[in-house]
Amino acid sequence: MPPFILVAPAAFKGTLGPRQVAEAFATGVRRAVPGALVLECPVADGGNGLLDVVLPVGALRERLQVTGPIGDSVSAEMGWIDGESASACGLALVEPEDRDPMCTTTRGVGELIWTAADRGARTIVVGLGGTSTVDGGTGAARGFGWTFENAAGEQLPDGGGSLTDLASLGSGWGLGARVVALADVATPLLGPEGAAPVFGPQKGARPEEIPQLAAGLSRLAELWALAGRPELGTMPMGGAAGGLGAGLVFFAKAELTGGAEWVLERAGFDAALAKADLVITGEGIFDKTSLVGKAPGEVVRRAQVAKKKVAVVAGRVEGLIGVHSVGGEDGRMLDGPALAQMAEQVAREALRL
Repeated sequence: MPPFILVAPAAFKGTLGPRQVAEAFATGVRRAVPGALVLECPVADGGNGLLDVVLPVGALRERLQVTGPIGDSVSAEMGWIDGESASACGLALVEPEDRDPMCTTTRGVGELIWTAADRGARTIVVGLGGTSTVDGGTGAARGFGWTFENAAGEQLPDGGGSLTDLASLGSGWGLGARVVALADVATPLLGPEGAAPVFGPQKGARPEEIPQLAAGLSRLAELWALAGRPELGTMPMGGAAGGLGAGLVFFAKAELTGGAEWVLERAGFDAALAKADLVITGEGIFDKTSLVGKAPGEVVRRAQVAKKKVAVVAGRVEGLIGVHSVGGEDGRMLDGPALAQMAEQVAREALRL
């Protein structure tokens, strides 16, 4: 009986989306194992490639103009499934030289949420991965009517840098929709492992700005506590996307959940895994962070629990023990043919062909 091989990769950021990667892996696997039964199950975790994974072929996808992270108008994408919408706003919308979480905003995410709700969406699914912000979700809240004032009653500017002056919150408009926020990290909002120290540097914050961002998020959490939600400062995943996770829980009454688990359940991954002889996953860089909330790490974990052979293909593989893996050459951009070749190699090695 031919082997059943499950390919379940995430996006390779900056090159190929998850479906394109899955197609490349499948091509390589079929070269390595002619006649194999190959099932493509692309995955995501709330970050890059979410829409490509959760939307079926032919689903409605819209391009909408919203406020970008630095305040200019940008084109964002929203997809619809039976009254549900999924949306994302990411780091890719900001050039490296413009990244400044002191003033970048999640306002566009809130505008997408409001648009979806206003059009009748019953459930709104928001991917939290890859934002360029540390504003605690205050920008998103502005997108559906919330206001943020200092002690003099003046509106605060967007961004995380102004939150130390926050004195009061003004309630926004009722959404009338269930909001599900998908996180790819367990990071809390506050503390030494919180959103500001963990994510601030990668979003462009200078070392001297991290304490101010942390203090602003702490002030925001104080007001949330006064409003009856004292747990939001320490809840797991609250620090996702620079605090957008906790922010959506408060401002939009969102359900905050692990993106990898949500996507794998929706894709029917466990049923396919039960039949698989080999599972191949991958992403641009597979390291220790991949094993904490990322979709490829969850694929590896579930495969190991099910005692299945599992292999990883990545542009770079670091610290992976006990799993077949193939990494790319330093500095080489991985395209479809290169990924197919790597998948062919790792399939041969894993199946000892």
